[in-house]
Amino acid sequence: MKSMITRLVLAIAAIVAVGPLSSAEKDAVKSDVSTGLRPFFERFDADRGNLNRFYNIPLSGGDHKRRLAFYQEQQDALKKLDFDGLSREGQVDYLLLRNELSHTRRKILRERELDQEVLPLLPFWKPIVSQLEAHRRLEPVDGKTVAASLEEIEAQITAVRGDLERSLAESRKRWGKEKAERASRRVRDLSGALSRWFQFYNGYNPLFSWWVKQPAQQVREALDRYAKLISDQLVNHARKKPKDPDRLVGEPIGAEALSLALEREMIAYTPAELVEIAKREFAWCDKEMAKASRALGFGDDWRKAQDQVKKLHVQPGEQPKLIKMLALEAENFLEERKLLTIPPLCKETWRMQMMSASRQRVNPYFTGGEVISVSFPTDEMAHKDKLMSMRGNNIHFSRATVHHELIPGHHLQGFMTARYRPYRRRFGTPFWTEGWALYWEMLLWDLDFPKTPEDRIGMLFWRKHRCARIIFSLGFHLGTMKADEAVDFLVKRVGHERRNATAEVRRSIQGGYSPLYQAAYMLGALQLRALASKLVAGGRMTPRQFHDAVLRQNSIPIEMLRAALDKDVKLTRDYVPGWKFAKDGASR
Repeated sequence: MKSMITRLVLAIAAIVAVGPLSSAEKDAVKSDVSTGLRPFFERFDADRGNLNRFYNIPLSGGDHKRRLAFYQEQQDALKKLDFDGLSREGQVDYLLLRNELSHTRRKILRERELDQEVLPLLPFWKPIVSQLEAHRRLEPVDGKTVAASLEEIEAQITAVRGDLERSLAESRKRWGKEKAERASRRVRDLSGALSRWFQFYNGYNPLFSWWVKQPAQQVREALDRYAKLISDQLVNHARKKPKDPDRLVGEPIGAEALSLALEREMIAYTPAELVEIAKREFAWCDKEMAKASRALGFGDDWRKAQDQVKKLHVQPGEQPKLIKMLALEAENFLEERKLLTIPPLCKETWRMQMMSASRQRVNPYFTGGEVISVSFPTDEMAHKDKLMSMRGNNIHFSRATVHHELIPGHHLQGFMTARYRPYRRRFGTPFWTEGWALYWEMLLWDLDFPKTPEDRIGMLFWRKHRCARIIFSLGFHLGTMKADEAVDFLVKRVGHERRNATAEVRRSIQGGYSPLYQAAYMLGALQLRALASKLVAGGRMTPRQFHDAVLRQNSIPIEMLRAALDKDVKLTRDYVPGWKFAKDGASR
């Protein structure tokens, strides 16, 4: 009872924060309160946090088994719930968690398999792990005995390092870059764990420090030297030494990892099928670009038309004024047509910052959320880079993306996900986050938001770019397209400035994003488009009801968003994703 009262108070607070709600919006709040599985989620999060903080010794077989056991325990607990007795929201929560538990367990198994493959490069790992495990059990420690053990470990590291130095050519053929990179990471993980272990005793146990300080330091130094040798000679030896720091560095993850990622996102297509979807969308963009080019008097030469649009940029210092104007224009357009609810506080509290020159090497365009980070030349850039940045962030390209970053895009998303079903943010997916923002680019196109051929070229540039992202990102991770080829592809087929194309590819391959992130823009938008086609065009919901409902479901795989909103979707405990959304979501 107390928990329900607390949730009702929070719901009322949310109403106060966003202003008066319609009857449909009040129903959405009521549904949010009554889902039923939130306590399960909260216990799961708390238990997982304890587990991860405690069982964190690298390469520990015991830790691996305990983590697997935990996820099996959670799966078993979930199965005991009465699925048919849950509300539809509860059933969606159930399937979301079931999918996440299954995916995480497979990921743990796969990580262990990959670690096992590189253990021959780390024959010294067992005594280090044993020492760390004994410490975690708070077993008494004898400094003299530990020092002797560390000397043996150092000798073993030195010996295996010598063996590797004498057989580099053979080792390169045997291990390959991916396995060698993993081995190097694990050696560094052991070094870091050993350092933390030593710091626990150092200074508190003077006799331990007297015996162990020097041997422990020697082992850490030996581990660091060995990790560097693996990295330099097995991972990076074939890479050409660049003449500048702007080289493109990244490693394809392969077909198996891509398939695992698609399963987690509940996408019932193969990578090859997704590439074909992108090509189909690309063909639509090409036709529309030719129309806009002809309207500007350039015939079918879209490159000349696009080049003309790129020249239409503001002067240095005037970009913030432009961004503010474009943001307000988009807000007014949405509200006049009653397309969705924009809470007053959301409109009031977005902020702007200018992007540094160094960050623009990775993000040549805007990024957004509560703070829109504006990309435009700085005085420290080279002259040619300034010109390319101004061309890439021209008025009409910017008009096509400000709403992507602010309202109705990422700022509105962040505002709403903090207030509605926030416990679902653990399932955060770029297919919902980026797909929603691009969905609005598509919808605004349909609603004649672009006023001129220049506006249409600006919007089509980005739409072509989203198609290209699917092709080059999946191609890179499947090993069918190299990074330099991806840059050329963006320059030739989309019309990027080469500096900006290089930054986009660097952003995609260097890590920090999920391997499907770049593909998620267009594919997520097509999913939302297909769902809207049924629910809005089919007369079941108004545009505002649909868009508000999407935001109030929070960031979840869109297959599950569909399950939450479309009552025709039959939900069972053993539900298997199989939605073929591409036909209904296609550009028209």
